[in-house]
Amino acid sequence: MEGFPREASGESVSRGAAADARDIFLRALEETSVGAAMERRLVFEAGTLVVDGHRYLLHGYEHVLLISIGKAAGVMAGAFLGIVEGAADRIEGVVAGACEQEMPEEVRVFRGGHPSPNQASLDGGAEILRLLMGATERDLVVFLVSGGGSSMVEQMLHGISLEETAATHKALVESGAPIAEMNAVRKHLSVVKGGRLAAAAAPAEQLTIFVSDVPHGELDALASGSTLPDRSTVEDVRRIVAKYGLAERMPSVVARILAGDLIETPKPGDEAFARSRWSLLLDSTSLEEAAAARATELGWTVVVDHTCDDWSAEDAAEYLVTRLEELRAVGERVCLLSAGEVTVRLPPAAGRGGRNQHFALLCAERIAGGEMVVLSAGSDGLDGNSPAAGGVVDGTTVSRAAAAGFPVERALAEFDSYGLLSLLGDAVVTGPTGNNLRDLRILLAP
Repeated sequence: MEGFPREASGESVSRGAAADARDIFLRALEETSVGAAMERRLVFEAGTLVVDGHRYLLHGYEHVLLISIGKAAGVMAGAFLGIVEGAADRIEGVVAGACEQEMPEEVRVFRGGHPSPNQASLDGGAEILRLLMGATERDLVVFLVSGGGSSMVEQMLHGISLEETAATHKALVESGAPIAEMNAVRKHLSVVKGGRLAAAAAPAEQLTIFVSDVPHGELDALASGSTLPDRSTVEDVRRIVAKYGLAERMPSVVARILAGDLIETPKPGDEAFARSRWSLLLDSTSLEEAAAARATELGWTVVVDHTCDDWSAEDAAEYLVTRLEELRAVGERVCLLSAGEVTVRLPPAAGRGGRNQHFALLCAERIAGGEMVVLSAGSDGLDGNSPAAGGVVDGTTVSRAAAAGFPVERALAEFDSYGLLSLLGDAVVTGPTGNNLRDLRILLAP
């Protein structure tokens, strides 16, 4: 990232801006690390855990259960156990999801699959339910919830098989539906989603700490709202199934369940939540704020706009590039930040890539020949089925792709964005971050 020339020529200006975009993204990842955030927000003294002003005397409970799920499951559990080190020997639990950390013997690890559940997803869900079903009013259950938990922990209704479960998740992911709509369906098909883990843990006291990858204010969509009252309804599910033609995409047994008498999820006011508290540790706003601070340090005028959250990749690319052009007309060195996610619809035979790299190439077509730079990447370090977090493009991307014999339009048509961006050296590769705060789009106009 260092050493790019900053002269006024078009190519060098773009290269310098591309270096800044990478710098801004990487700094945002550093500043929103789970461990640092937990140390700022959680205090443990004399056997008492304090979270957002609420106190939990850990030795006063008969049992302390720790349930950590999602892409940040291992990192969150490791950070939490490190903070409560003096009482860690009293904690029994489950980590279900991504986990590279060593856990105490009393904490079982299940490396659930993503974006489709695997056998460990089902085994982890079963073990979590087993632990929670024995909880009493004398116990404390600490839930650590992060994105990806919808597939990394699963137990569907009516004994649906692993193959049918995976096919159901695949149909939802590839439907083009926003995450909130996908999760409304998942909640009503599962015994570990839509507040049902809280119901399983009741009457124990419950604390949930979130690292969110869903739109701000929609925490009940995170990991399909396992511990929160569910705002979605059976009627919503019927509408979503019809809107995206899901009955035709799903296994026949699941389609029959969706067409039958679905069981409603726990709603606000349900006694399952009578002893529950929830704390948001990090979300996409945290990512935007960290990126904005670094961009300002680098001399950019920052504007934040996530109007296009959950739009299609095509509409989001058109909107954000147009917005940047408008901002550039009235200011210099503009940095437009937009956190959230865009949606894509996969063709039957897709190449390697994901929504971030696909979005970046859509922008490349719109900024061809100019000096703008666009970076789009996932805070979890993974984009679709590729090893990259995302990609960065500039006004030369289209011409360089054509010269390499791999035109942008072909990469878009084949959904092979990683194939092209890796060839050009423009894939953004971080490796898994152990975090998941949605995606970040950085658009720069030097």
